[in-house]
Amino acid sequence: MKTRLLLLTDRAQLSKGRSLSRTIAECVDAGLEAVVVRELDLAPRDRQALMVRLAELDSLTVISSRIADPAAHGLHLAAHQERVDGLHGRSCHSADDVRRAAAEGAAWATLSPYAATASKPGHGPPLPPDAFTGDPGIPVFALGGIDPGNAHAAVEAGAHGVAVMGAVMRAAQPARVVARLLAELR
Repeated sequence: MKTRLLLLTDRAQLSKGRSLSRTIAECVDAGLEAVVVRELDLAPRDRQALMVRLAELDSLTVISSRIADPAAHGLHLAAHQERVDGLHGRSCHSADDVRRAAAEGAAWATLSPYAATASKPGHGPPLPPDAFTGDPGIPVFALGGIDPGNAHAAVEAGAHGVAVMGAVMRAAQPARVVARLLAELR
């Protein structure tokens, strides 16, 4: 995966009245290239409709979290999910997990938690500084507690890029946060 920024969705964190589809479209206008659609609580038909709307956005790679979807370009598996065929990535919590994911055919991995996170309080502790060193053969995205203030440091620590949810989803102007993150990752 070429992109350095993955946005994970969580519409429950958006400001009241803000639609997820509009938010993602604004983020694409700011330079976002890939989104991991979580929204696992949506009814299957509603989630499918969301995936289709997002897949229609030019230059956006849409990845479905945990649930295969025909409108998605790929699938992001939870740490405990069975391996699948086709384009997929995996959530990992250690360097060993990342190496296993790569050996099983994952095209990318998220590695968490990079830092303390408001989205999952108490999840951690943060990974040790050397967790992102070495070359597992696939892009690894630092996840957890990522914001414009530490995105560059995550890449300096060895991550290919960053995966972000809360810093964007909770922002008053999500597209501005995406633009700031992309600037930090250049």
